Amino acid sequence: MKIAFDINGVLRNTFGKAEQVYQKFYIDEISEEEKEEFEYGMDLPITSMNLIDHFKFPNEEDIMNFFYVDFPMNIFGHAGSVENSTFHVLNDIYYDLRDDNDLIIISDEIEKSKPATLFFLSKYGILIEKILFFSKVTQKTIWKEFDILVTANPDLIKSKRKNKIIVKYQTTYNEDLEADYTIEKLEDLVGLYEELKLKKNDD
Repeated sequence: MKIAFDINGVLRNTFGKAEQVYQKFYIDEISEEEKEEFEYGMDLPITSMNLIDHFKFPNEEDIMNFFYVDFPMNIFGHAGSVENSTFHVLNDIYYDLRDDNDLIIISDEIEKSKPATLFFLSKYGILIEKILFFSKVTQKTIWKEFDILVTANPDLIKSKRKNKIIVKYQTTYNEDLEADYTIEKLEDLVGLYEELKLKKNDD
């Protein structure tokens, strides 16, 4: 089987770090003049991928600059893992499954978030060999790369292809979406492996 692990929301606490960076630069350290020009603030928890509803900016270009131009290393490179044990568990999965399965890391990245993400993965000592970045433009093409996808991404969950299996990593922004399986921590995937294999064989 080909099993893919999405980075954001499954391996990396991207939005948690974005909240810290936004708090520092747009609330704690912002000048009085900038405060008068625009009322910055956050609406938490994040319950949708329409991020401008949660990180207040004057326009969409400003929020894109926040994530991908001004602070990509701060957010994507220096974010923490979703759980303290995330990469310990993932590397154990790699050792246990690599002989009979193809494992891949995927991530929705653009611009400078790509090198920042590679730094993030190296920081945590990722062992999986194959890493694939995609964007909104190339998202349709990634489905051919795997049979099973572990993801928190609502767009991927909603655009599931026939004969693919989605394992949803539950978050505040996807809890209402249906998936083949739902996990609340990466370790839960270990107990699902045999069932996933049977389901894939049935398909």
